[in-house]
Amino acid sequence: MAAGGDRGGREAACGHDSYRSPLASRYASPEMCFLFSDKYKFRTWRQLWLWLAEAEQALGLPITDEQIQEMKSNLDNIDFKMAAEEEKQLRHDVMAHVHTFAHCCPKAAGIIHLGATSCYVGDNTDLIILRNAFDLLLPKLARVISRLADFAKERADLPTLGFTHFQPAQLTTVGKRCCLWIQDLCMDLQSLKRVRDELRFRGVKGTTGTQASFLQLFEGDDQKVEQLDKMVTEKAGFKRAFIITGQTYTRKVDIEVLSVLASLGASVHKICTDIRLLANLKEMEEPFEKQQIGSSAMPYKRNPMRSERCCSLARHLMALVADPLQTASVQWLERTLDDSANRRICLAEAFLTADTVLNTLQNISEGLVVYPKVIERRIRQELPFMATENIIMAMVKAGGNRQDCHEKIRVLSQQAAAVVKQEGGDNDLIERIQADAYFSPIHSQLDHLLDPSSFTGRASQQVQRFLEEEVCPLLKPYESVMKVKAELCL
Repeated sequence: MAAGGDRGGREAACGHDSYRSPLASRYASPEMCFLFSDKYKFRTWRQLWLWLAEAEQALGLPITDEQIQEMKSNLDNIDFKMAAEEEKQLRHDVMAHVHTFAHCCPKAAGIIHLGATSCYVGDNTDLIILRNAFDLLLPKLARVISRLADFAKERADLPTLGFTHFQPAQLTTVGKRCCLWIQDLCMDLQSLKRVRDELRFRGVKGTTGTQASFLQLFEGDDQKVEQLDKMVTEKAGFKRAFIITGQTYTRKVDIEVLSVLASLGASVHKICTDIRLLANLKEMEEPFEKQQIGSSAMPYKRNPMRSERCCSLARHLMALVADPLQTASVQWLERTLDDSANRRICLAEAFLTADTVLNTLQNISEGLVVYPKVIERRIRQELPFMATENIIMAMVKAGGNRQDCHEKIRVLSQQAAAVVKQEGGDNDLIERIQADAYFSPIHSQLDHLLDPSSFTGRASQQVQRFLEEEVCPLLKPYESVMKVKAELCL
């Protein structure tokens, strides 16, 4: 992505005899791939040169309407072959494209890139692409949250066994567990929106950020240089530009951008890991197509391959943040060029990866399958142990001694546990309690004491309040895009 940088760029072959990134060829959406394409990048370079010329003309530099019109007419007329040949000779990507643009704009050739440095087109284009890439991700993330919110609302009251340390714990509900996922994604949505809205344009700054070349062009008129910077910034659709830059915008921006994407990756990895664990328990499954094959050797298998894909790519997304951290730390003084090659890879890959995991997670969330009977059976296996405190309290209310009851329950519980662990049988604690005359005062209450819904606390009310107070307001700006279905490349 970075301009004025790698001097030996080659046009990648697109056939089957050359490597292509799976992110572009297999996973990411066409619209995200287009944002990071050469066509979009170099077309934006030309647009930036046009905006600069228009602003310079408006502020009094001798640039004609004919030159401006010639540039406008050739924004899309890019001879990529000529540009590649120019770069091969010049070892400079920006000057290669200056020459290529000038070739089809002979009248404007003398004013293209006037007063600018390579980072005028390179860095500003990167910032435009980053902003537009966020604009693609935000509605996708909002749709995932919306789909999961529908799922949580529908299953807000469905009791399920909770797990801590992946060991049986107190009950929760399927909807409440889903809200754990939603809450993380809501935080990601807010973070992505914040970083997107806080992006500032590099603007018109010159070689070391001092604007010296533009001050010379305008014969020392400081006000006109400031106006030029403001005009180009507004043309690019940004509200603010950096006041202070070196040759580049600070690479701390790239850290901010990839940090929120890495955080999104962590959320997706946790969600999809949970789904994979629940699939193993046969309580929940991701969508499984009619003709889908789970294993080439084991025809009965229904592997959670979409969730596995999300986890795999989320790891890559989380790892990418190390690149801008190290790049920012080694930018010497006003700038060094060892940022360029790295940024070409990590910025594009981060957004293509985030795009892929969101497309896939939306597909998963639109087709999640729950198996209530399996969940109910697992609850029956564990609930008797959890209900022992309630049983003791009921016996005390019926006139029993708390300590005597505790000892009786302890002995029966260990006997039931031995059946489960040593014999592989079902938990028969309740049957043992029913068979013991000591507990006869509460035998008629056992069904009520073992009602799973009485063990889920305020889970259902929490789901309702969370969706109404936090999720719905957050999704309101994205209402118009909620009906779009997820499309998977593969």
